[in-house]
Amino acid sequence: MSALLDAWQHRPTQRRVWNLAAPMILSNLSVPLVALVDSAVVGHLPHAHQLAAVAVGGSLYTLLTWAMGFLRMGTTGFAAQAAGRADGGALRQILLQGLLLGGGLALLLILLALPFASLALSLMQPSAALDALARDYFQIRLFGLPAALASYALIGWLLGTQNARGPLAILLTCNLLNVALDLLFVLVLQWGVAGAAWASVIAEWSGALLGLYLARQTLRGYAGRIDWAALRRWLHWRPLLAVNRDIFIRTLALQAVFFLITVQGTRLGDATVAANALLLNGLLLTAHALDGLAHAVEALCGHALGAGDRPALRRSLIVAGAWSLLASLGFALFFLLAGHWFIALQTDIAPVRATALAYLPYLALLPLIAVSSYLLDGLFIGATRAREMRDAMLLALLPSLALGWWLQPLGNHGLWLAFLAFMALRSLCLGGYAVRLSRQDRWFATPASLARHPAT
Repeated sequence: MSALLDAWQHRPTQRRVWNLAAPMILSNLSVPLVALVDSAVVGHLPHAHQLAAVAVGGSLYTLLTWAMGFLRMGTTGFAAQAAGRADGGALRQILLQGLLLGGGLALLLILLALPFASLALSLMQPSAALDALARDYFQIRLFGLPAALASYALIGWLLGTQNARGPLAILLTCNLLNVALDLLFVLVLQWGVAGAAWASVIAEWSGALLGLYLARQTLRGYAGRIDWAALRRWLHWRPLLAVNRDIFIRTLALQAVFFLITVQGTRLGDATVAANALLLNGLLLTAHALDGLAHAVEALCGHALGAGDRPALRRSLIVAGAWSLLASLGFALFFLLAGHWFIALQTDIAPVRATALAYLPYLALLPLIAVSSYLLDGLFIGATRAREMRDAMLLALLPSLALGWWLQPLGNHGLWLAFLAFMALRSLCLGGYAVRLSRQDRWFATPASLARHPAT
C-alpha cells in the first residue's frame, strides 16, 4: 500500500501524466466537431437531399479513414520506445515509415473507393439527386485522404515523443479551419455541398502540413540520421506492419460488436434502436475522455520500456490508473443521477426517451467495467504488444456473441447484458495477459514476433 501511495504522490509523474492527458482529452473531444459543423451548415441549405448527401458521403469517407486508424496506434509505441532510448535515427525512420505507409494505403484506397462507393450507394438505393450529390461530395473528399492518413501517423509519432500539444494543435487547426471554410464556402460563396467537401480537404492538408512542421521541430532535439538502405529491406518493415495488422484485426472485432448491437436493436423496433444509439453516445463521450489518459499511458510506458526504467513504468500505470478509475466513477455517477438530462438533451421524442431511461443503468455501469480495458490498451500499445491486444479482443468476442444469442428472449436487456459481458471479458483477458507478462518479467523483453525494431 505504501508503494502505491508513494507512486501516487510522485509529483513529476502526476505532471507528466496530465501534460499528456489534458491535451489529448481536448483533442479527442474536438473530433466530432467536423461532422457536427458540416451538418449544421449544410442543414441551412434549401433541400433535404443536400444534407443527406453530406451525411452519406461523409459516412463513406469516415469508414475508409476509420479503418486506417491503426496508423496512429501502431506508430506511437515504436516512437515512444525510441524516444526512451534517445535514438534519433530510429525516430526518424519510424516517422518516415509511418508516412510512407499512410501514403501507400491512401493511393490503394483511392483506387478502391469509387467502386466501393458505387456498391454502397446501390445498396442504399437513394434518389437520383441524393446519389449524384453524395458521389460528388465523396469524390472531392478523396483529395484529402493522403493528408488524413499522414496526420494519423504524425499524431501517433508526436504522442510517442511525449508531445501531446502537437496532436492538439493539428486537430484544432484542422477542425477550426474546417468550421471557418464551411461558413465561407457554403453560406457566403454559395458553393453548396461541394463547398463543404472542399473545406474538409483544405483543413486536412493544413493539419498534415502543420504536423510535418511540428515533427521537424521535435527532431531537432534528437541527434541521428535515417538509414535509407534499411527502408529497402523487408526486415525493417516487418515489425511496424505486424503491429498494424494486429491492431487492425482488433479494431474490426470491436466495430463488429457495435454493428451487431445496431442490427439486433433494429429488430426490436425503431424506439429501441434510437434509444440504444443515444446511450452509446454516452459511451462515446466516456471513451473519448478516458482515452486521453490511455494515450498518456502509451507514451509514458513506451518511454519507460525503451529506457529500461521499471520505477517509471510502475508510477505511470498507478497514477494514470487511479485517475482513470476516478474519472470512470464520475461518469457512472453522472449517468446514474443526471442521465435523464443527458437523454433529454438529445431527443424530445417521448417513446425514445422512455426507452432510453429504462436502460440507463446499463450505461452507468459501462464506464466502471470498461475503464481497465482502455488503460491496458495504452500499456500494450506502448509496449508494441499488439498481438496480445488482438487475441484478448477475439477471446472476449466469441463467448459474448454466444451469450447474446442465448439471451435473445430477454430482448434489449439481453443485448445490453451481453455487451456488458463483452466489455468485462475484454478487460479480464487483457488483464490476464498483463499479469502473465509481469510474472514472467517480459515487459522489458522485446515481443518475440517483433524481435527488435530494426530501425534501431
